[in-house]
Amino acid sequence: MSRFPVPALLRAALLRAACLGFALGGPALAAPAAAPAPTSALTSAPCRAVQAEGEAYTVCTVDLRRERVRLFWLGADGLPYSSLSTLAEKQGAGLRFAMNAGMYDKGQAPVGLYIEDGRELKGVSTANGPGNFHLKPNGIFWVKGERAGVMETGRYLRSAPKPDFATQSGPMLVVDGHIHPKISADGPSQKIRNGVGVRDDGRTAVFAISERPVSFGAFARLFKDTLGCRNALFLDGSVSSLYAPSMNRSDLSRPLGPMVGAVAR
Repeated sequence: MSRFPVPALLRAALLRAACLGFALGGPALAAPAAAPAPTSALTSAPCRAVQAEGEAYTVCTVDLRRERVRLFWLGADGLPYSSLSTLAEKQGAGLRFAMNAGMYDKGQAPVGLYIEDGRELKGVSTANGPGNFHLKPNGIFWVKGERAGVMETGRYLRSAPKPDFATQSGPMLVVDGHIHPKISADGPSQKIRNGVGVRDDGRTAVFAISERPVSFGAFARLFKDTLGCRNALFLDGSVSSLYAPSMNRSDLSRPLGPMVGAVAR
């Protein structure tokens, strides 16, 4: 399976960048945002092309009453899956789509909280430091049964939802309907980026990946204005990759840490 929405040489150059990223922002684009497609149109194929402010994205939407969202990191051998193609091979036809799911260290271990099947394999990080992960507020995407959420890390710790699955990353893109205060609309950094948001009903998780390098500002506005997510979390940049069999797509990437995907209930 293959995909070439972005020229292969450009993607290869971008994927050599470090997974934590550094600068925020990028030039804002003035074209009006596209209207989100109705959820009913997404039941057969979870992923679709979306245009917003002149930029191209692939958006994968999950109704948690019909499908499960789960996280993947270590296989049965105790080693990281490392690639979307390996994950797809191990999970089989039931894997509807998958993408990388948060920042990780040189050993492919999650940088912050990671919970899989109710087991906490890595604890919450409240540390300060460089890079996008530590640009406060960062946050946590979590799934519990048929509900999901994106919460700022401090709020997550106060609410203690005890999820089935959770991954921590940063920064938050959208917090309670407002774009992260430190995200510039017109900064210089542009990268291929992916992230996740949750709609207000808590039953719909929305994942997105850009098809070419975009600014943090444009990516945050995608979730807020086009996808209707009051809370959204940046997962990563440069290494951002997608497996979407309905689109005949399986991205190549540097070795990955945690991944997130949808499977049939």
